[in-house]
Amino acid sequence: MTRRTDEELVIVTPDEERLLRRAIELAAEAREGGNPPFGSLLAAADGTILAEERNSSLTDRDITAHPELKLARWAARELDPGTAAATTMFTSCQPCGMCAGAIARSGLGRVVYALSGEQLDGLKPPGAAFTDPPASGPALYDEARIPVEGYYR
Repeated sequence: MTRRTDEELVIVTPDEERLLRRAIELAAEAREGGNPPFGSLLAAADGTILAEERNSSLTDRDITAHPELKLARWAARELDPGTAAATTMFTSCQPCGMCAGAIARSGLGRVVYALSGEQLDGLKPPGAAFTDPPASGPALYDEARIPVEGYYR
């Protein structure tokens, strides 16, 4: 059992704790390698580790090189839908919006994370949290719907 800083209890099994600890080790390895400290792994239903990734956004000079996104891409490419749905991603931190979208589209079964996004922001210095840029829309619905209409049938 793990206690979050907001005192809400999150129950994980001993095997899930082992896998979360490995994700945290991967985060430490990413930091040691000069990258942001994030690590993730993908496990089968029986706890077998299928793939592991570390953040490599700085050394790869790729802002999308988050471990969760790399694993979601791998799963979508390498696993059939039934196998993907039976997996669990264990990650050192709650996936960001970009990664959460990729995870949803990859068909992974679930995600278990160690730090929440809020907890992560609390560990950063003031002003270091990411904010969404200003956005305007929707606009031009009648034109924009034409290439989309009928695609999702």
